[in-house]
Amino acid sequence: MTSVRPFCFILQGLLLVGFYQVESGNVLVIPGEFSHWHNMRVIVEELVQRNHSVTVLVSTASNTVKYAKEEGFRFQFFSVSREEHEFSAMWDEMTDIWVQYQNSTILHTVSRVIDLMKNVSAFEICEAMIKNETVMGTLRQSKFDVVLYDPFTPCGDLLADMLNVPLIVVMKMFFGYALERICGQMPSTPSYTPTHPVRFSDRMNFPERVQNFLQYVMLTTIFYTLGNVQLNPMYSEIKGEPVTLCDSIGKAEIWLMRSYWNWDYPRPFPPNFVFIGGYHCKPPKPLPKDMEDFVQSSGDDGIVIFSLGSIFKNQNLEMSNKFASALGKIPQKVLWALRGEKPETLAPNTRIYDWVPQKDLLGHPKTKAFISHGGSNGIFEAIYHGVPIVGIPLFGDQFENILFMKNKGAAVMLDFFKMEAEDLVEALDTVINDPSYKKNMMRMSELHHDQPTKPLDRALFWIEFVMRNKGAKHLRVQAHNLTWFQYYCLDVAVFLLAVVGLFIFLMVKTCCFCIRTCGRRTRRKNKTE
Repeated sequence: MTSVRPFCFILQGLLLVGFYQVESGNVLVIPGEFSHWHNMRVIVEELVQRNHSVTVLVSTASNTVKYAKEEGFRFQFFSVSREEHEFSAMWDEMTDIWVQYQNSTILHTVSRVIDLMKNVSAFEICEAMIKNETVMGTLRQSKFDVVLYDPFTPCGDLLADMLNVPLIVVMKMFFGYALERICGQMPSTPSYTPTHPVRFSDRMNFPERVQNFLQYVMLTTIFYTLGNVQLNPMYSEIKGEPVTLCDSIGKAEIWLMRSYWNWDYPRPFPPNFVFIGGYHCKPPKPLPKDMEDFVQSSGDDGIVIFSLGSIFKNQNLEMSNKFASALGKIPQKVLWALRGEKPETLAPNTRIYDWVPQKDLLGHPKTKAFISHGGSNGIFEAIYHGVPIVGIPLFGDQFENILFMKNKGAAVMLDFFKMEAEDLVEALDTVINDPSYKKNMMRMSELHHDQPTKPLDRALFWIEFVMRNKGAKHLRVQAHNLTWFQYYCLDVAVFLLAVVGLFIFLMVKTCCFCIRTCGRRTRRKNKTE
């Protein structure tokens, strides 16, 4: 009997190995750049841990994805004619457009975006990716089970459609909810869901609701204009038949949204929308020794972390000096992630690093505050560890990210263009010494941790669900197959109005006929008498 047990254990092990081999899937990943890739990489590494085969499709001009480096997953690259530094210059210009947006009109901003798209065309990336027969042949032979796609990179949805592979979209809010609202059919009611760049909460008075509604109309108009002028013709030309962006990305089986209800305003959503915000957050790891020594030297005052993100590099020396001057006036030690020229007013309590382990620092018990530009990764990391924020938004969705945290009483918001050194000192003093900020952030942290499943597990479940079931079309709302006038029941309204109008017309005609008939009889009767 004893000799049989080892054999049984070996047999069970072989069966388990065979089971995992059968259940493992083949995943194609089309990531974005910068923090988008860092986010997607967390999912990619977890897929590899679960014995799935993963291929990451990337262009040779990628700024972030180093496809020459050996990884636990495979890279498939496609060549573009432009060099990496040219695309890097494009991102710098895009950053500048968003930064200058606060001092410009939305029409001027849209005009600059269109010009940029023409100069460094998304068409180039799309054509290099889809028109390359060698790449497409390799992708078809790979027989992928699912495509994981970040819309930050153009045409990944079109590629999935042409490969006839189920599509999963991974994204944060895009262009004032336009992409998920118009193409994904996620309801977003302007009466209680604020949109960028209107800085309201979900509790709006009448004038705010008017402004928010007009903003929805404007963003919808701009989205359709950009689609009809730029994107839809490009999609049609590349595919060789008429197709729109919403036709293509609207086929997504699942939308994995990098948000959650402790950091978003409640609203209805379709069953194929899954909220996985903060899935990249993990418990902190030990800091490098020299960094840990510096942190420990802060004593009871603690430390402040300062980072404006990986994209923004155009911070001039004057602004750096202003920041450094302010940081020198606080009792805390400061760890500042800054690439470029060192400020002249740097104080002894501040150390500058090209890069800091942000997640590990935020989880350190001596961390008192986080100075952030408001990127979604950093915000969720601060929520995860319960660290209040001084927000200095620069572009994109960062304004509404920080505004949301401000409305929750967990952040102070500063204007990058108007702030003075004393404003930063006062803001840090407020979030560190006013206990309500820490209390409110800890409340958000508790809500984040109090979920039935971890966000990363939730994301992986739905990716594997799509692979197991060859899609999830039973979760897609029928609104995808309706025209806009059918969606809003305008055809029904016209029909009912026509019925009511016809009824009123017949009633009027009947009454008129009855009146005329009665009149004739009365006149005849009078003549007879």
